[in-house]
Amino acid sequence: MTAPIRVFVNATPVEVPAGTDVRGAIRAHDPELERHASAGAALVSDARGIALPLDAPLAAGSILRVVLRSRRGGPDVDADA
Repeated sequence: MTAPIRVFVNATPVEVPAGTDVRGAIRAHDPELERHASAGAALVSDARGIALPLDAPLAAGSILRVVLRSRRGGPDVDADA
Protein backbone atom coordinates (compact mmCIF):
# COMPACT_ATOMS: atom_id res chain seq x y z
CA MET A 1 0.00 0.00 0.00
CA THR A 2 1.36 3.39 -0.95
CA ALA A 3 1.37 6.34 1.38
CA PRO A 4 -1.41 8.89 0.91
CA ILE A 5 -0.69 12.25 -0.67
CA ARG A 6 -2.00 15.63 0.37
CA VAL A 7 -3.81 17.78 -2.17
CA PHE A 8 -5.85 20.93 -1.68
CA VAL A 9 -9.45 21.36 -2.77
CA ASN A 10 -10.76 24.91 -2.36
CA ALA A 11 -7.94 25.61 0.13
CA THR A 12 -8.80 22.57 2.29
CA PRO A 13 -6.09 19.92 2.68
CA VAL A 14 -7.33 16.47 1.67
CA GLU A 15 -5.44 13.17 2.11
CA VAL A 16 -6.02 10.80 -0.82
CA PRO A 17 -4.30 7.63 -2.05
CA ALA A 18 -1.44 8.15 -4.51
CA GLY A 19 -2.78 7.92 -8.05
CA THR A 20 -6.10 9.59 -7.22
CA ASP A 21 -7.61 11.67 -10.01
CA VAL A 22 -9.32 15.06 -9.80
CA ARG A 23 -12.77 13.47 -9.38
CA GLY A 24 -11.58 11.33 -6.45
CA ALA A 25 -10.03 14.28 -4.65
CA ILE A 26 -13.19 16.36 -5.01
CA ARG A 27 -15.27 13.39 -3.81
CA ALA A 28 -13.03 13.01 -0.74
CA HIS A 29 -13.50 16.70 0.01
CA ASP A 30 -17.25 16.96 -0.68
CA PRO A 31 -19.31 14.27 -2.44
CA GLU A 32 -22.02 16.77 -3.39
CA LEU A 33 -19.46 19.04 -5.04
CA GLU A 34 -18.15 16.04 -6.98
CA ARG A 35 -21.69 15.34 -8.23
CA HIS A 36 -21.91 18.93 -9.48
CA ALA A 37 -18.54 18.62 -11.22
CA SER A 38 -19.52 15.30 -12.82
CA ALA A 39 -22.76 16.82 -14.08
CA GLY A 40 -20.89 19.79 -15.60
CA ALA A 41 -22.42 22.22 -13.10
CA ALA A 42 -19.02 23.11 -11.61
CA LEU A 43 -15.74 24.29 -13.10
CA VAL A 44 -12.52 22.67 -11.90
CA SER A 45 -9.17 24.39 -12.35
CA ASP A 46 -5.65 24.18 -11.02
CA ALA A 47 -3.83 26.88 -9.06
CA ARG A 48 -3.09 28.75 -12.31
CA GLY A 49 -6.74 28.80 -13.37
CA ILE A 50 -6.28 26.18 -16.09
CA ALA A 51 -9.32 23.90 -16.48
CA LEU A 52 -8.72 20.28 -15.49
CA PRO A 53 -10.50 17.16 -16.69
CA LEU A 54 -11.95 15.06 -13.90
CA ASP A 55 -9.83 12.06 -14.86
CA ALA A 56 -6.50 13.94 -14.62
CA PRO A 57 -4.11 12.27 -12.15
CA LEU A 58 -2.89 14.34 -9.23
CA ALA A 59 0.50 14.75 -7.62
CA ALA A 60 1.20 15.58 -4.00
CA GLY A 61 0.54 19.26 -3.34
CA SER A 62 -1.89 19.72 -6.23
CA ILE A 63 -4.25 22.65 -5.78
CA LEU A 64 -7.78 22.39 -7.13
CA ARG A 65 -10.38 25.12 -7.28
CA VAL A 66 -13.96 24.02 -7.81
CA VAL A 67 -16.55 26.69 -8.53
CA LEU A 68 -20.25 26.13 -9.16
CA ARG A 69 -21.47 27.60 -12.43
CA SER A 70 -23.89 30.46 -12.00
CA ARG A 71 -25.43 30.10 -15.45
CA ARG A 72 -28.75 28.28 -15.21
CA GLY A 73 -29.96 28.51 -18.81
CA GLY A 74 -28.88 26.55 -21.86
CA PRO A 75 -25.70 27.24 -23.79
CA ASP A 76 -27.39 29.80 -26.11
CA VAL A 77 -28.71 32.07 -23.36
CA ASP A 78 -27.59 35.65 -23.98
CA ALA A 79 -27.59 38.07 -21.06
CA ASP A 80 -28.13 41.02 -23.42
CA ALA A 81 -31.11 39.50 -25.23
